Amino acid sequence: MTDCVFCAIVEGDVPSDTVHETDDALAFLDANPLAKGHTLVVPKAHHERLGDVPPEEAEGFYAALHEVVPAVEAAVDAPATTVAVNNGEPAGQEVPHVHAHVIPRFPDDSAGPVHALFTDRPRIGDTERESIVADIAANI
Repeated sequence: MTDCVFCAIVEGDVPSDTVHETDDALAFLDANPLAKGHTLVVPKAHHERLGDVPPEEAEGFYAALHEVVPAVEAAVDAPATTVAVNNGEPAGQEVPHVHAHVIPRFPDDSAGPVHALFTDRPRIGDTERESIVADIAANI
């Protein structure tokens, strides 16, 4: 894709601080980090949403992510990481190319758990929950 910054990084047309590369994925430091060592892992092929990534590429993408997470933690002496994918614009995805954030976490950082993103949680009864389960299962 010609106007995708991540595709341009993968092609070497835009410089990056690359930390890891495989046949299927590239990992580089985030240009606007949320924490020291914040790293992005992207599939090399352009796919906008996680569900668009073919299974064989998804395996390679996850394998790279699996290698990067402990490396980031070790490099910045972080006891934990938040690994997140904003999947679609309403979820906060700013670059329409699948990417996983690997964000080092520390006991005294200013961030909370993923659950802290939502202040108004829905109340879901048993009947509605059963319907949601059935609808999700039917769409797999």
